[in-house]
Amino acid sequence: MSTDRVAAAERPGFWADWIHKLFHGLDSDLYGDTSFDGRMATVHAGDIVLTKLEANRHRVMRSASLVRQSEVGYLKIVAPWVGCAGVEQKGREAWVTPDQWSIYDTTDSYAVANPVRVEHLIVMVPKDRPVERGLALDPLMARRLGGSGGVARIALETMRNAYRELPGMSETAARGVGDAITQLVHLSMLDLAGIGTAVTQREALRERIKQHVGERLGDPALTVDSIALALNCSRRQLYNAFAEEPDGVAGYILRRRLEGCRRCLDDRAQAHRSLTDIAFAFGFSNMAHFSRVFRAHLGLPPSDYRRSALA
Repeated sequence: MSTDRVAAAERPGFWADWIHKLFHGLDSDLYGDTSFDGRMATVHAGDIVLTKLEANRHRVMRSASLVRQSEVGYLKIVAPWVGCAGVEQKGREAWVTPDQWSIYDTTDSYAVANPVRVEHLIVMVPKDRPVERGLALDPLMARRLGGSGGVARIALETMRNAYRELPGMSETAARGVGDAITQLVHLSMLDLAGIGTAVTQREALRERIKQHVGERLGDPALTVDSIALALNCSRRQLYNAFAEEPDGVAGYILRRRLEGCRRCLDDRAQAHRSLTDIAFAFGFSNMAHFSRVFRAHLGLPPSDYRRSALA
């Protein structure tokens, strides 16, 4: 969405109406300005919504009465690329600048101030995910994260990279990225709550590894060494991060590749693709090896599995 296609005099009203409709009655104002320029572009990673906002100064507010009209609960993250944002909720106010982010609950009243022209990344995570894990959210809303590094900085970099790379990803890879974002946001909130430990940092690295693997499943050169180089960590750190995974890093890569192949073999829409094409698309480079490991994990050779699945 962009105001570029709207006459200059109509842009303030157009923007306010569009925000009101898109975000279930969210109110906005332009600090009394009579001219305005703004645009938004959105991508999805599973049920995670990532939006880049570029706009002149403005504010958005959700009152208690508007909250009652909203059906879906999200935790919304604002992370400036340019400019700043002031998030107000639960009687607190947090100002964030580039390399920082803040989070708020869309099921409660809030206000976000953007007093200068901004470029923000806005990320929406379903609220039920952290709630299901027993995390008390209220004390963590309208707080500043990311500026001091640690897992919150990793989460921010992951969200930014995801926004840039998602348009070229498959649906399966995008869902994996969404899961990684959810986990890193959860770890960041644990850290903010004072629950963060060395275990939290290890889990954060594991999520980065899983995201990297998901983005490069089709690369036959994807190995423990290549992952360590890409993520600037040691082999030992990789192995430690996957200490609780029964098959380690290499086993995780193999499992993800086999899962991808199995989904393709289950899909009638892909029945025209050869076994070789499918195997190579997920990083296998030797058909004998592919057939052997597929049978070992799923009990049937790939050809028999496909025949049974599509019968």
